Amino acid sequence: MEELKKRILAEGQNLGNGILKIDSLLNHQIDPMLMADIGREIAGRFSGQPITRILTAEISGIGPALMTGLALGVPVVYARKHRPITMKDPVYVESAPSHTKGSEVFLMVSPEFLSSDDCILIVDDFLATGKTIHALARIVRQAGAALVGVGCVVEKTFEGGRAFLADLETRVEALAIIEEMTDDAIIFAG
Repeated sequence: MEELKKRILAEGQNLGNGILKIDSLLNHQIDPMLMADIGREIAGRFSGQPITRILTAEISGIGPALMTGLALGVPVVYARKHRPITMKDPVYVESAPSHTKGSEVFLMVSPEFLSSDDCILIVDDFLATGKTIHALARIVRQAGAALVGVGCVVEKTFEGGRAFLADLETRVEALAIIEEMTDDAIIFAG
């Protein structure tokens, strides 16, 4: 997606240790027009799949997931990192390390929003190590639902996430694939 790549080059910052700051696009401020394009692009890549719900992790995954859900006409469920008092037992729970927070986070989804009848598309902002997405896939498995694919806004191939997700045996799509980040450059694949 060329517009996304242009914006990453113009506004992205390499903070070191594999962390790409794109807060002006989707991690702090959301550009709704770009996000709508992102949602349509992810939806288009999975057209024809029997998707009944989209699953993401709070908070940065919500924007692209919501716009993909809008394009597909399906609900979006986000895994919470903090359990509200309104979330009753039982709950699907998985843990994953947070690259930007430097600690383990717990992802929780209420069973009322995921069932064995669902076909789930996972949508997230980044595919880096793949550990958050893998945790979401384990929640899909706990629910007995089918995982039909993973859509990400940005993939950083040098962190090995796609290989880490190989055991899921599902299609993985990324809109902007970064092969390398140096102090002076962000280098996209192909």
